[in-house]
Amino acid sequence: MPLVAVTRLRIRSYRFLVPFAWHAWRSSRQAKHAAGNLGVQVRKVDGIAFWTLTVWQDDAAMRAYRNAPPHRSAMPKLLEWCDEAAVAHWHQASAELPGWDTAERRLAESGRVSRVNHPSADQQAGRLDFMRK
Repeated sequence: MPLVAVTRLRIRSYRFLVPFAWHAWRSSRQAKHAAGNLGVQVRKVDGIAFWTLTVWQDDAAMRAYRNAPPHRSAMPKLLEWCDEAAVAHWHQASAELPGWDTAERRLAESGRVSRVNHPSADQQAGRLDFMRK
């Protein structure tokens, strides 16, 4: 069954926006060309928060992408650049990208916060329902 991965990252300062955008573009391009990738969408929301939504042939394809550069090289930088980060994964019957409403709901219901060095109050509390914006 295809695996869906959704992430939400909020940059803690505009000073990190350009390097974040560079790494995000490279990682998005990598995902689009990765073996086993079935779809990629990225969006910016309020302020400087960004969402990614990907569908993978299986867990192994997603892990291979995640663990290869340039994505792997970007991940440690997010610890310093972000004050909010969360991820959710689920399997679905369809290989199509779900809608953003579904991604937001799934992140709020079953997502988990990721470690960041400068967490917001919501991130520290482990709240994910506020991320539906």
